[in-house]
Amino acid sequence: MRAQLENMLSLQDSMNTKVNPDWRAQNFAWYRAIWVECAELLDHYGWKWWKKQQPDVEQVRLELIDIWHFGLSMVLADQPDPEARLAYLAKALADVTPGEAEPEIFRQQLEAFAGEVITHKRFSVSQFGALLSAVGMSFDDLYTGYVGKNVLNFFRQDHGYKDGSYRKVWAGREDNEHLVEVVQTLDHTAPDFAEALYQALAKRYTAG
Repeated sequence: MRAQLENMLSLQDSMNTKVNPDWRAQNFAWYRAIWVECAELLDHYGWKWWKKQQPDVEQVRLELIDIWHFGLSMVLADQPDPEARLAYLAKALADVTPGEAEPEIFRQQLEAFAGEVITHKRFSVSQFGALLSAVGMSFDDLYTGYVGKNVLNFFRQDHGYKDGSYRKVWAGREDNEHLVEVVQTLDHTAPDFAEALYQALAKRYTAG
């Protein structure tokens, strides 16, 4: 877990630096991005009593991975000591095991997590871990999903996402679909997982 946490923290710092080299001094409202993502997640999960809704679990998991990007940014900004950061994250996520929560319990967990973020501008990693467990995600699921999305974000930026020249559809399919396929062919535990994923995406992008 330690190596995976170090890798994610490094990737997040690199992405934030790519967007703004002086990001730590900007005091970005990471907490606001998190609670907005929570609202989007709840819509995918379903909460409306006046219509039939089925949880879109895969989309919910993707939203949790997006929240993790902002949460890691808060941890990086709030805790300058690398060892303290790792210890905090490892302890808070130690009990994450795939499970399934009763729908209303999950909604209440999500609201408690969002409330903590809004009220105290603090990212509760332990509450986040409980959300992961409640939708059947393990720590390895979080790691694989996070690295995949982070690498794709880097890839988009490097290939013209900001100026509009990036092609989101390759060989008739969106980049997210290619990402899912490529991730399944690689060793998620390898130290060069992120680099290998980037190179595989580049090869497909060029060919498509």
